[in-house]
Amino acid sequence: YNPDILAMGKPMLGLCYGHQLLCHRLGGQVEMGETHEFGAAYLHVHKAEGVLAGLDERERVWMSHRDHVAALPPGFAVLGSTEDCPVAAMGDAERKIYGLQFHPEVTHTVRGMEILNNFAALCGAERNWTMERYTEETIERIQGQAKGRNVFLFVSGGVDSSVAFLLLNRALGAERVLGLHIDNGFMREGETAMVERLMKGAGLHNLEVVDASAEFLAATAEIADPEEKRRRIGEEFIRVRDRALAALALDPDEWLLGQGTLYTDTIESGGTENAAVIKTHHNRVGVIDQLLAEGKVVEPLDQLYKDEARTLGETLGLPHHLVWRHPFPGPGLAVRALCSDGPDAEDADSGLALETVAEAQKVAATFGLVLDVLPLRSVGVQGDSRTYAHPAVVSGQREWKTLEALSTELTNNFPSINRVIYLLGPTPRPQQNIKAGYLTRDRLDLLRRADAISMEALERHGLMEEVTQMPTVLLPLSSDGVQESVVLRPIATSDFMTARFCPLPQAFLDDVCERLLALTGIEAVFYDITHKPPGTVEWE
Repeated sequence: YNPDILAMGKPMLGLCYGHQLLCHRLGGQVEMGETHEFGAAYLHVHKAEGVLAGLDERERVWMSHRDHVAALPPGFAVLGSTEDCPVAAMGDAERKIYGLQFHPEVTHTVRGMEILNNFAALCGAERNWTMERYTEETIERIQGQAKGRNVFLFVSGGVDSSVAFLLLNRALGAERVLGLHIDNGFMREGETAMVERLMKGAGLHNLEVVDASAEFLAATAEIADPEEKRRRIGEEFIRVRDRALAALALDPDEWLLGQGTLYTDTIESGGTENAAVIKTHHNRVGVIDQLLAEGKVVEPLDQLYKDEARTLGETLGLPHHLVWRHPFPGPGLAVRALCSDGPDAEDADSGLALETVAEAQKVAATFGLVLDVLPLRSVGVQGDSRTYAHPAVVSGQREWKTLEALSTELTNNFPSINRVIYLLGPTPRPQQNIKAGYLTRDRLDLLRRADAISMEALERHGLMEEVTQMPTVLLPLSSDGVQESVVLRPIATSDFMTARFCPLPQAFLDDVCERLLALTGIEAVFYDITHKPPGTVEWE
């Protein structure tokens, strides 16, 4: 942060923390709010002027904050508020300085683009950014960075790595680009064969496939901590790269590492100067950070969000079905199979007070639902920071609006709860406890089959395009110390900075729940009813 920016006399727009920073530096007051806001909220527009010009009296916006503006700086007026945030929008029309506590840049602020357009108009900015122009500039950037060297890229088969692979081929030519698809043992059922088929179908034949599942399983053996799992996976990718280069007799000094990193990944990994680490992406572990510092990593998508990467893919001519595949994380099922050292370790690390559980149960009862807090933890994002807290499980009559309201109420008011899931079956839920469980072939095979059942059900019910992504998560939660539980996490989003959980039809729920419970090794099925924030899309 450079304080001289505030003295430039230019139009300014502060979002979320930027809103609070403007207030603090310009003479107002910022305080911790009594109620936190994560997810959907309704903005009451007091003055439809400045950046809020043209908005209605009530607009849906997306929040993620704990602190709030308690007193305005001199010259500012309140432009909008929410039920829990008295200064959700403020402005100084004379100086053209505005602050918004909510996030207009994300999809789930319904008229966010109008707000940003209003600010662009106040700045007199030209609207000359196009995907075609970005493509041309990025190709020039790749060529300038490579300077005669070649690029080696891990290709998972997801949209990010596929688009990056095609763009690198366009920029350098197929003879200077090598794609490597690694079967790390964490792939979905039949994924490796499908990736090879899709790449060749798109005209990309410079792809090698390597089975390194044994190495990755060894590297992550008996590791329960999610950050440590991601770190080990990221570092094993580099070791596999070096072995592949050696096997192909390629000079490492002549080959740069290419990655399909998005701007979202950089933010969540704490990769910008003031960003907190939410979860370390496998392409942001220490050894890769070192390569970045040395200028040995090419990231052609690092300024794009997911929706923009998809637009770029279509601009480049990738097939529609490849561009719109459900995303799959680089570490694969490793971050969807939660691990645990067992009940003793979880109890020692938990920090969950019985009083908290009792209070949360009282809140759930007012919604006509029964609640328990699970003896395990998942990763979340609240107020732009990482949380590692407990999911609450609720059961009772399923009414989506009620469940959404309860989920928001719990995560806004109980810091030790960052995710809420609903019991699909069986009813009643077995008496479950955490059990020891790690990344083993048996657990991963069970998750692979459960994931395939879930994806097949989406296809069968015609829901693949309605749902942006639906991770199937394996929990080491058991009544007998042998069986486990799964969670379905269907979400809708375009940018992946925020997401809403998807309420899916009863016919789908009955179908998929019955099939999953018939799977040997699965004793309970849950449904994640948490937006992002406060819950990340992946559980780890």
